[in-house]
Amino acid sequence: MTANYTLKEDIRDYWSKRSETFDLAFGHRIPPGPEMDAWAEAVTRALGPKPLSILELASGTGEVSNVLMSLGHTVTGLDFSEAMLAIARTKHAGRKQARFILADAENTMEPDDRYDAVVCRHLVWTLTRPEEAFADWFRVLKPGGRLLVFDGDWTTPTRLGRLAGMAIRLIDRFGGADPHYDGALSDRHKSIMERLPFGHGLTASELTPMMAAAGFVDIDIASHASIAAAQRKTANLRNSLRTLLYRRFILSCRKPETV
Repeated sequence: MTANYTLKEDIRDYWSKRSETFDLAFGHRIPPGPEMDAWAEAVTRALGPKPLSILELASGTGEVSNVLMSLGHTVTGLDFSEAMLAIARTKHAGRKQARFILADAENTMEPDDRYDAVVCRHLVWTLTRPEEAFADWFRVLKPGGRLLVFDGDWTTPTRLGRLAGMAIRLIDRFGGADPHYDGALSDRHKSIMERLPFGHGLTASELTPMMAAAGFVDIDIASHASIAAAQRKTANLRNSLRTLLYRRFILSCRKPETV
């Protein structure tokens, strides 16, 4: 328990620090245009067109929240970084579709059978107790409710990704490093990842049986390629190359109507 507590505090401090420039980092902000449209299409494909009550886990500065609200959904954004929440609350001040609460995504403390859907982006790889987290997400969903996960393997570059990484390092060397892309915190990021259950890299094939064990059904794995392609339409060369680095996926599944 002590080791997990220390790790969770490290994670909280890391993301709180990153909140200062997170909306400037490529891959985090979802700007209007092709990228926003691609995210909206992926969400609608998984959750359908009907307005839903959604719990967004690790909602950060509220970028995915914005996508969800643009589709008519009501969002409860949950994060355990007060710094992230402060930005999200300011960004979405006055929007009645959203509320943002301070809580742990691994133990939400939300009521049973409360939400039509649970959504998260780039959270699962950070979980310290994934089985417990998945059980909690299952619990807060209404019967028939859906879970939607956007994530990837952030440790092992693809074959093309290794070439892209070499090109990015050359750009950094001759053009200067990107000050908003992790920057000086990268060593701390590595230290955190080494202590996580998914520190070896998160894959859809590993995640699927864990979701089934938690009780989810109709598990589907979709490609992230359409979002990456949309990002490249407006990105510079370095950021376009970043979309090629790692293998990302979109997982969706459902809580049975009868449990």
